[in-house]
Amino acid sequence: MEFDHDIDALGLLCPLPVLKAAKRLRAMAPGEVLRLRADDPAAVVDVPHFCRDSGHELVAATGEDGAATSYFIRKV
Repeated sequence: MEFDHDIDALGLLCPLPVLKAAKRLRAMAPGEVLRLRADDPAAVVDVPHFCRDSGHELVAATGEDGAATSYFIRKV
């Protein structure tokens, strides 16, 4: 999947992956896609919840490298 911005949040625990995503999304243009890579077990709940609450679109979530997941978030 194509993306415009990338955050490596591997090794960071809740709430840091979502806080980093929120900060980056504020600086992005509508329609751009952010890839957030996280291995925090809470991210599987936190990231979709953040997207619903903030109005951004969670395009996809794909597992990689064992426990790491890439979340693709489109800024609305």
